Amino acid sequence: MSPPPPQTILVVDDEPDIVDVVRYNLEQHHFRVLTAGNGKRGLEVARREHPDLIILDVMLPDSFGTDVCRTLRAERATHSIPILMLSARGEEVDRVVGLELGADDYVTKPFSPRELVLRVNALLRRAQPDETAPSRPLRVGGILLDVENHAVQVNDAPVELTATEFRLLETFLRHPGRVFSRDLLLDRVWGITAEVYTRTVDTHINRLRDRLGDEAARIETVRGVGYRLRHG
Repeated sequence: MSPPPPQTILVVDDEPDIVDVVRYNLEQHHFRVLTAGNGKRGLEVARREHPDLIILDVMLPDSFGTDVCRTLRAERATHSIPILMLSARGEEVDRVVGLELGADDYVTKPFSPRELVLRVNALLRRAQPDETAPSRPLRVGGILLDVENHAVQVNDAPVELTATEFRLLETFLRHPGRVFSRDLLLDRVWGITAEVYTRTVDTHINRLRDRLGDEAARIETVRGVGYRLRHG
């Protein structure tokens, strides 16, 4: 049996030294690496190649990475691709904005190549169905989540979610009625705690509610605690 094809990572960054380091370390872990030196080219490659993950710099010569992130999330072909953003330490606002626009994680420059590869692997794992969890479809009210096929329907209409939004909804559907604190959601959905702000959870909850349409009110805010999915 032949081995599966390598997963493809698109690196969008205009600094050759950083691109070389990222490419080398990813290729050492058997990833196929594509590169783009600006936002326009990055969008072209993403649309054509549909990579498994995109590493996107915040500061690009022709645009902001946050604008590229917004475009990727708005287009059907690239909507669900995990995005890891790179940013300098002084660009905290840009990092938060990137996460609020739908980026799944970020790493600050200068970064450890080992940490970057770990984050990439974590994002790719989160984008795949959890084989250790029951694979039967999950339903609450008009929301149906098909774990095995990574698909969601609301009142029988298909709904497209990012990998992070899918895991967020799956977490609620597996535990209807349970109250989740923001810190617990960060741990379960993002898989990290130190580098993601709790306000990002609020933003993703609001984005998820927008996706759920008539069923949005099922995700309830528990003041001073967190969120829960109403199942009654």
